[in-house]
Amino acid sequence: MRPHKALESDDAREAQWEAARGAAVGAAKWGAVTAVLGGAAWVFSPLYRGLTIQFKVYIQMSGMILGSMIEADHRMRLFEHQIRMQRRIARDRAVWERFEQEYPEAGDPPQPPPPSSGAK
Repeated sequence: MRPHKALESDDAREAQWEAARGAAVGAAKWGAVTAVLGGAAWVFSPLYRGLTIQFKVYIQMSGMILGSMIEADHRMRLFEHQIRMQRRIARDRAVWERFEQEYPEAGDPPQPPPPSSGAK
């Protein structure tokens, strides 16, 4: 089965990379926050200290995954907005160019005809 042609477009590739960068940045940010919270929980909570290492890793990974999803979604929405704006600008430029072709610029505004010199 061949992939859909829309998935091979430059916009789709750019969107994929933007989402991947957002996921990496979100995982790093939220991973750091989750690690700080885990450290604080280790210091202050005997309940957290009593958890197994597997569950602590699960909590850490959950924070990183949540962060990567949120940041990737945020970056995708910004990317979509940027693409819409670029397309709108291109469309408006095309309309303006068509307008300029239909109505060429005149050097002087039209002058009224001269008054007739004949008396009645």
